Amino acid sequence: MEEDRIRLNKFLADHGVCSRREADRLIEQGRVAVNGQTAAAGCKVTERDSVTVNGKPLQGRPPKVVLAFYKPVGVTCTEQDRHAEKIINDYVKYPVRVTYAGRLDRDSEGLLLLTNDGELIEAVMRGLHRHEKEYMVKVDKEIEPQFLEKMAAGIYLRELKQTTRPCEIRQSGKYTFRIILTQGLNRQIRRMCQACGYEVRQLKRIRVMNIELDKLTPGKYREVQGQELKRLYQDAGLTRPVSRI
Repeated sequence: MEEDRIRLNKFLADHGVCSRREADRLIEQGRVAVNGQTAAAGCKVTERDSVTVNGKPLQGRPPKVVLAFYKPVGVTCTEQDRHAEKIINDYVKYPVRVTYAGRLDRDSEGLLLLTNDGELIEAVMRGLHRHEKEYMVKVDKEIEPQFLEKMAAGIYLRELKQTTRPCEIRQSGKYTFRIILTQGLNRQIRRMCQACGYEVRQLKRIRVMNIELDKLTPGKYREVQGQELKRLYQDAGLTRPVSRI
């Protein structure tokens, strides 16, 4: 029936493969096939169709799951990369395939949300939603008041041709500060600090929306459940996965 058919990128997201945006890239690269034929952008499918990604068939929809993972320094945010020394899959051995909702660069550490819910990935990663992400940062020299003022007001990043949004920032030590961002530009905090004459020595993400790093240690993860999961979905503007609460 026609009403059963949904766009292929949403289908892939619903099956936990990736976000819709990444699904579009996979389709454009010819890595997705429907009923044995290379998929075209914008095509629609049903659960009765045979869909493969990189030659591997998709199974039925697994229950939605969200993990809070402490990414250590030196781990690359990827699932497969022969050039990366350490990847997420070296640490996360979970029975359901999950992927990351928002990256951390290789030299940074802290909280990553991992999930098989493509809609949640899309909601968390879209900067328009202004979801908060909080970081602890250590820089190479003593922090001055003017530095905090510039960072809070927003900084023009020449290489990205974009001005950062105003943000919350407060000093926590002689060389350290906490900062809350509502956007996710590439290496944003490092670029902001560099534009002010500082270099980041340590960067740790301690919160994404309502999910906190809390007592997790590097390389460990926990499943997000109960009211914490409910709040995450509410803040993301999505229907919560009832089966996981």
